[in-house]
Amino acid sequence: MNVVLWVIVGLLAAAFLFSGATKLLRSREQLIASGLGLYEGWPPPAIKALGVIEVLAAIGLILPAVTGIAPILVPLAATGLVLMMVGAMVVHARRGEFPYLALNLVLLILAAVVAWGRFGPYAF
Repeated sequence: MNVVLWVIVGLLAAAFLFSGATKLLRSREQLIASGLGLYEGWPPPAIKALGVIEVLAAIGLILPAVTGIAPILVPLAATGLVLMMVGAMVVHARRGEFPYLALNLVLLILAAVVAWGRFGPYAF
């Protein structure tokens, strides 16, 4: 099971690193033009803040476990991502963007598995 958790952690970290980097490296107009109309009413600093949170969460999923320094941060980062995905699902549901809900739900479940595994039976 420990190997499975590592695979899930890697997938989550990659997904949020990519998503966060995209928000940090592109302007709001570029994000909207690429099909992310969700950000039409959002101020650019809020989008950048989400990007920073996602990148930090990706780092928090990997770095503490690899270095052995403060490994409690791994399940805390995963718990933060669960909360972030709940918020994302609320926003997408309010906007009627129902296809995004499936991806948010998958990421939420994966983050919940990591949080459960690292807080519980597969803690460091």
